[in-house]
Amino acid sequence: MLLIRCPYCETARPEVEFRHGGEALMERPRDPSRASDAEWIDYLYMRRNPKGPHAERWRHVHGCGRFFNCLRDTVSDRIVVTWRAGEPVPEVTDGDGA
Repeated sequence: MLLIRCPYCETARPEVEFRHGGEALMERPRDPSRASDAEWIDYLYMRRNPKGPHAERWRHVHGCGRFFNCLRDTVSDRIVVTWRAGEPVPEVTDGDGA
C-alpha cells in the first residue's frame, strides 16, 4: 500500500483515502476556438505512459477533498514528491519522498 503525503493536510495517509485523477501538467490549447480537431484529440485522449517518473493528479477524497500533484515512479511505485495544485514542480533531491 502506498503512503501518500497530502500537501494541504501535511500528513502521509494510506492510498485508500485518495483517488487518482490522471496525468498532471497537461496544457490546454492556448486558443480553444482556433484549435484543430487533431489538437483537441491529442489534448483530450492522448496520455503519456512513461517508465519512470510521472506527474499525476490526485485528490484527497477522505480528507481535505483537494486536488494536488504528485511525482510517482511508475517502476518502483514510489512517491517522489507531492505539491499543491497551481504551484511549480518542486526541485527533487535524493532525500525527498512522501
